[in-house]
Amino acid sequence: MTIADASAAGTPGASPAPVDPAPSPAPPLWRNSAYLLLMSGKTTQIIGEGVGTFAVPLVAFALTHSVVLAGVIAAVGEAGSLLATLPAGVVADRVDRRRLLIGSAALGAVLWAFAAVAGIAGWLAGWQLAAVLFGVSVVTAVVNTTEVGAIRAVISREQLAPAMAAVQGRSAVAQLISGPIGGVLYAVSQAVPFVASAAGHLVVAICTWLVRAPLNGDRAQAKATRPVEQLKEGIRFVARMPVLRNSLWLIMLINLTVNGTLIAINLQLVRTHTAPLLIGLIDTVAGAVMLLGSLLAGPLMKRFPSGPLAIVGLAVTAVAFVGMATAHSYVGYLVFLAVAFALIPAVNSGVGGYVAAIVPDELQGRVNSVSSLGYLAVAPVAPVVASALLAQLGIVSTLWIFAAALAVGVVLVAFVKEIRRIGTPDTWSADQASVHPAR
Repeated sequence: MTIADASAAGTPGASPAPVDPAPSPAPPLWRNSAYLLLMSGKTTQIIGEGVGTFAVPLVAFALTHSVVLAGVIAAVGEAGSLLATLPAGVVADRVDRRRLLIGSAALGAVLWAFAAVAGIAGWLAGWQLAAVLFGVSVVTAVVNTTEVGAIRAVISREQLAPAMAAVQGRSAVAQLISGPIGGVLYAVSQAVPFVASAAGHLVVAICTWLVRAPLNGDRAQAKATRPVEQLKEGIRFVARMPVLRNSLWLIMLINLTVNGTLIAINLQLVRTHTAPLLIGLIDTVAGAVMLLGSLLAGPLMKRFPSGPLAIVGLAVTAVAFVGMATAHSYVGYLVFLAVAFALIPAVNSGVGGYVAAIVPDELQGRVNSVSSLGYLAVAPVAPVVASALLAQLGIVSTLWIFAAALAVGVVLVAFVKEIRRIGTPDTWSADQASVHPAR
């Protein structure tokens, strides 16, 4: 009889060995107060930041009278996220995520408040707006990287799919209402939208302060490792995960084309003196479609494997972009943007949920920051490329160039077998063991 068998049988006359109680099931998402607080705060921040972001190209153009300089200001702002994302991932895994979220959000509120005061006082300059946007993008990189791990810490693995769909839904709601709100506030004053952005960050700090559940796992190993080594560990982990390694540069191409198209359309509407409310309607339509898509994301993910679903969703977006290039009219933008974003929530929920499911808690921040480079690396480039193409070639040629590039990207994604093989959420846990490298 082995030691294990003896322990199981027990010793005559001795008290039975204590049995660990079964872990209690995780509460439903709608009854999970920590999850609801994190989601509520972040939703408010996205809405507020969306209002401010809506006003940025209009304010930048009013300050510089140049679509190229307006694009440069936006690019400088996005550069902060690119520089901060990798360090933010290390910090998010080393320190208390609750305190980090509160401090970062509070700093973001201060930066937006400065832009609002400067704008109202009439002494806001282009370089000051660029500096504020740079600081805000650093804060946003920290908040976004930290929040992924925080949400993962307060829900079960089985709840990742609906949680990711809800994340897409909140983004859609924010996009749905931030455009109209931004248009109304901008009509009052150029600086008033920045007040909404400051308020949104402040709500994040308050909601996170109210969270009492721990937002980190065991940080002992992280604290015992030097930050540079931690960053290398995160990079090595991503490099050993084929689903991330092989798709990272493809994501960069896709984000460049999608963001570049949206920026070009907004700048074209600005320079043709389109009413701010009509510009905001573009975001409203896109947000409404994404909200509907987020409601359908959960059922679609249960029925269809997430990998093939992502490829189909991106293909639909590419076809819609060709339609925009063909129509090149305000109504055409509204119609084809609606088509383009219909399946994006399912794409993001499937791929994002899969990655969150297979990455261990102690690496969530670093892996999320490294994988985010696919978006952040092109974020400063997209405004410059879009504004330059628009100024030199006009809106029609610009839309065709981005549509063609997106089509190429979708074809390349279809050849990445690791993406094609992503299954339904009930298979994600089984995949965890197969994708984790020996450490």
